[in-house]
Amino acid sequence: MISAVGGRYAKALLDIVTARGSGLNPDTVLKQLRAIEDLIDSSLALTHALLSPAVSPARKRAVIGRLLQPLEIPLVVRNFIFVTIDHRRISQLDQIVDSYEDLLDQRLGFVQAEVTSASLLGEPQRAALEAELSRLAGKKAKAAYAIDPDLIGGVVARVGSILYDGSVRGQLERMRAKLVSG
Repeated sequence: MISAVGGRYAKALLDIVTARGSGLNPDTVLKQLRAIEDLIDSSLALTHALLSPAVSPARKRAVIGRLLQPLEIPLVVRNFIFVTIDHRRISQLDQIVDSYEDLLDQRLGFVQAEVTSASLLGEPQRAALEAELSRLAGKKAKAAYAIDPDLIGGVVARVGSILYDGSVRGQLERMRAKLVSG
């Protein structure tokens, strides 16, 4: 769940990144934010230091600044990370980045879809499924895939608040409900 605060930070960053003359690619910025997330998540000591009120914001900025140098992070993104540190929002970085991605997808006309299948889907199956979800949603679907063997077969797809259940398990449950009620 994305917090309201995370959404505001993400919107502010996206507005800056997409402003005329920024020279930044919003998709590249997303990849850079994910790299920063991974960097922070990869070190428990770094995470604790960034979350600790005992470590001054200046010290936190110095450490992060040094760690970001090899990643060649643009000044705008680096300063954004510094703002999250100064405002004690670095703990919400994951939510902010997820919200940034959602807002970016909305601006580009994409819709997020969560697809769960009983087994791994091949590329032709994924392409056909994404085409159908795009048709149903009226926007280009961007799917994230998961596997759940309990589905027995078929797929379950969620686009926004709409659930499309084409699984064998779902069909069996619907048949059971009809038999019990009829």
